[in-house]
Amino acid sequence: MDYNPYSPIWNKYRPVIIKLMSAAEQEPQQYKLYGHEFKAMGQKVKSGYSFVLEAANGKAVNNIKGSIIAHDLLQILQQSTKAMQLMKEATYELSLDKNFLLKVIRKTPIAPAVPEESK
Repeated sequence: MDYNPYSPIWNKYRPVIIKLMSAAEQEPQQYKLYGHEFKAMGQKVKSGYSFVLEAANGKAVNNIKGSIIAHDLLQILQQSTKAMQLMKEATYELSLDKNFLLKVIRKTPIAPAVPEESK
């Protein structure tokens, strides 16, 4: 996929998304995006604009081949040192619903730092 129509939108929101990823350590985060920005990209999307992207270690954990929007978001996150660091620490679920509400959930860390010893 060389054509990344949604990259400019995700690049614009990258600082906000990274802030949401950081804050998601405490509780799930959400942010309302503007649907007209996505629709203005001129892409006809039969399935709508919603998607779920699970990312860890800078890669998608789930299958996002059918979603150019999710693919472009992942590509923008891969360009950020901070986002890559966060994705090394835990798996993140980023989802966009039909109302253009972006949700960010931090799932369990990939590997526990220190296993608890039985007492």
